[in-house]
Amino acid sequence: MKVHLVLILLFISSIATAQFVESKDPKPADPQVWDIVKKPANFSFIDTEFSLSKTTPPTPEQQVPTWHAKGWKNETIHTQLAFWSTADFKNIKLSASALHSAQATISADHIKINPITYVLSDLPGDLKNGCGINITLDSILVADRIDNSQSFAYQRKETRPIWLSIAIPKNTPAGFYKGKVYVNTGNKEIGLDYSVQVSNHTLPDANDWSYHLDLWQNPYSVARHHELEPFSKAHFDKLTPHTQLLADAGQKSITATLIYDPWNGQTYDKYDAMIKWVKTTDGSWKFDYSVFDKWVEFMQDQGIDKFVNCYSMIPWNLSFYYFDESTNKMEVLKAKPGEKAYENHWLPFLVNFATHLKQRGWFGKTTIAMDERPMKDMLAAINIIKKADPDFKISLAGTYHEELALELVDYCITLNENMPTDILAKRKSLGYNTTAYTCCSEIFPNTFTSSGYSESVWLAWNSVERGFDGYLRWAYDCWNANPNQDTRYGTWLGGDTYLIYPDNTTSIRFERLKEGIQDAEKIKIIRAYLRETKRKDDLEKLNKLISAFNNNDNKQELIPGHVKTGKSFLNSL
Repeated sequence: MKVHLVLILLFISSIATAQFVESKDPKPADPQVWDIVKKPANFSFIDTEFSLSKTTPPTPEQQVPTWHAKGWKNETIHTQLAFWSTADFKNIKLSASALHSAQATISADHIKINPITYVLSDLPGDLKNGCGINITLDSILVADRIDNSQSFAYQRKETRPIWLSIAIPKNTPAGFYKGKVYVNTGNKEIGLDYSVQVSNHTLPDANDWSYHLDLWQNPYSVARHHELEPFSKAHFDKLTPHTQLLADAGQKSITATLIYDPWNGQTYDKYDAMIKWVKTTDGSWKFDYSVFDKWVEFMQDQGIDKFVNCYSMIPWNLSFYYFDESTNKMEVLKAKPGEKAYENHWLPFLVNFATHLKQRGWFGKTTIAMDERPMKDMLAAINIIKKADPDFKISLAGTYHEELALELVDYCITLNENMPTDILAKRKSLGYNTTAYTCCSEIFPNTFTSSGYSESVWLAWNSVERGFDGYLRWAYDCWNANPNQDTRYGTWLGGDTYLIYPDNTTSIRFERLKEGIQDAEKIKIIRAYLRETKRKDDLEKLNKLISAFNNNDNKQELIPGHVKTGKSFLNSL
């Protein structure tokens, strides 16, 4: 009996240990700010532009009495709520009713309501660039991680933000729907009314969106965090819902690595080579594509299949690892583009790789991809690529170079650069893909955990304003050692290295990025609709609103207003 009791206690202890533990606020508010809170339990909708403070009750300006939303069929819409009190509660449960109109119902299965947890970030202060930070920044606790549970333990004098998300089914009849959301403290249930007006318009499925989203994936980070053998069945099982989040946001590109550590250890988990390079005893080469093939097949099964972007012929440390049968160990070649040793290393591989890709039917969608490399090196690499096969496609995320603009089928330039109108038009006529990216160098707009919530939405509208095809961000899931609590890593601003959290857990940043992508798809459809119905005045007004999302007027304080105004008009049509 004692043995059984010990085992039970150990089991309970392990569950308690596994529970999520939130970081403390590094700069808590004075507890006296809670003196104004008179009700024992408070529950309200919150303006989605506000990141709430954990140790401060919501202000009257942040609170919204109810939520009146508009959405298209097949669109996901969302908002924020909050619960706060001066009492402790062991278990607060969240729930939502179905949404009802006079003729139809949106079942509760399509409605999610989850607590939002706080994570540590940092404030850029007066920094003009968020890369290579060598000073100590102020720490801050921000609401970003949307937990997958529907309950939470509540500690007095804390504000708990809550996320409400409604995936409007494609077959939903247009109309005005009403519903309620609830918090149950155990001795009291509080309900809030809200409404959703469903439009006659229908948003296409995510895999049919034209917007080109390219968030780089790091499967090695997922394997390390969950202690799984990379590319094992258990790893792929864990990756399936994780990657489905990405596919549901309209992701178009697969991130693959040709070599070991193409980014010179900039991430907590180094990228490994998905292709094994072997130099035989007679000096010839052989290549094992088994991991690469598994990865590409898996990602395509998730619906991500426009490009397979393969990094990188020009790694940041110009080091190339291979197994040498003559020495029976891993060796490393250091060589620069333009050197004979560099060409001798890459040309046999590219010839072999082209053959393999054609056999698999992937040659037409695969690019040899590079990022932020000097033009001289790029030109040298391109020369070798074309020598291997003149039909190889090439991709670059980096600075704009006119000499490369018509060589690259997939070209992503920095957010604050411009591409000449005639070059962009020529690329479109060739069917080439043109996007912009943010990284650590842009303080705003961006997707750091300290960024304003509207900035993620703004980025998609900016793509539309510029006539670009979409947006790229270098890190979907490059987690640090403690990703659920602290989003800082290395010398970059917090949140720079990942947009979602472990265990298929999304974020406000990611959900609002998806919101902006949905807006971009809606703009395309509405523009066509207005042209077809000859509503010239409305088309001109929409285009004028879109023009506000330009690179010359992206002041941080203006972004929320531009987003609200643009979305309001778009949803009125």
